[in-house]
Amino acid sequence: MQWMIDKERPICPQINEQIAARIALGEFLPGERLSSVRDVAVAAGVNPNTVQKAFESLEAEGLIYSVRGSGWFVADAADKAQKKLQDLAEAKTLKLFQSLKTLGYTPQQVLALVTAVAQAGNTKEEA
Repeated sequence: MQWMIDKERPICPQINEQIAARIALGEFLPGERLSSVRDVAVAAGVNPNTVQKAFESLEAEGLIYSVRGSGWFVADAADKAQKKLQDLAEAKTLKLFQSLKTLGYTPQQVLALVTAVAQAGNTKEEA
C-alpha cells in the first residue's frame, strides 16, 4: 500500500482517512486482515504509536476491529466508510472554495478552475 503523507497535516488523521477511503472503495474487503501496525508504520515512514492511534480511531468508528493475537481486520462497514469518504470530500471541497474565495474567485471561477485542473491531470495520466 502506498501512503501519501502530507507533513503539513497531523499524520494520524491522514492514515485514518486513507484506510477509510480504501475500505469505501472496496480495496479492503470485510474480514480482510490489515498489515500490522509496525508494517504500516515502516511503509508510511511514521511512528508505530501514530498508526496504533489511527487504527484505534478506525475501530471506534466501526470500520475495523482487532482480534487479540491476530491483528486488525476490516469490518463489514462499507456504508460507514462511504459516508466518511463523502464527508471528507465535502469538507476538503469546502476548504478549497473558502481558500479560493479569499483570493477573489467566484464559485463559477472555482468550478472552471477545478474542471481545467482535472482535465489537465487526466491528460498527464494518459501520457
